[in-house]
Amino acid sequence: MSIVLQVSDTHFGTEQPYVVEALVKMAQQQRPELLVLSGDITQRARPAEFKAARAFVDRLGLPLLAIPGNHDIPLFDLWARIRSPYAGHIAAFGSDLEPVYSSTELMVVCVNTTRAWRHKNGEVSAIQIERVARIIGEAMDAQLRVVVVHQPVAVTRAEDVKNQLRGYAAALQRWSTAGVDLVMGGHIHLPYVKALQPLARPMWAVQAGTAVSSRVRKGAPNTVNLLRWGKDSPSGCCQIEQWDFLAANQSFVCAGVTEVRPSRV
Repeated sequence: MSIVLQVSDTHFGTEQPYVVEALVKMAQQQRPELLVLSGDITQRARPAEFKAARAFVDRLGLPLLAIPGNHDIPLFDLWARIRSPYAGHIAAFGSDLEPVYSSTELMVVCVNTTRAWRHKNGEVSAIQIERVARIIGEAMDAQLRVVVVHQPVAVTRAEDVKNQLRGYAAALQRWSTAGVDLVMGGHIHLPYVKALQPLARPMWAVQAGTAVSSRVRKGAPNTVNLLRWGKDSPSGCCQIEQWDFLAANQSFVCAGVTEVRPSRV
């Protein structure tokens, strides 16, 4: 069985230590195969924040895919933003801003949707869209095919339309024909699973809230996602579990499960 832990919008620099500890404990208990950090890892892209984020990742000891979010580019240091916007991210997590993970049961492709000239809006280019399609097109039937972006490709509230990924419509159409099953995102600190329609084949947006930051959205706790796929999940189904932090017992608990059935037609 393959288990993926999606952790988003940690915003280190605003992290709550007791929530961090609870998340480390949860990860140790669930033993995921892969950790995905879907952006806004830091609050202001400061060296100390990236250092704290790296220390957190090291404690988990898991294979890692990490992409930058808009908060991971310097905001106030304009010279750094222009000359080396990803220097902090690269120092902490390596030079590959669009890493790929492949195993017997998983194909996960990351896309850097940030742009140094944008404050917080993200975009996906035609070149990036085709890169994802090419890689996913080589996936095996047994592999769950996942794309990771920062800004959402689909929203559930009118107020979040402005935060949607620029170029999402073209991306979803192309990725659906290529065989993508799920598109992970973050950015708006709101967790949900949403079917994406109308497309050539079934696809779902899997959004994560803020994992450990005090910057929680009203009505949404600190939360992460676990994806389960393979021999121990229902036949042909991917289980997407939302794990919420409960202050009462200082731990993350499974708050709900969504089952989706990827198509292989």
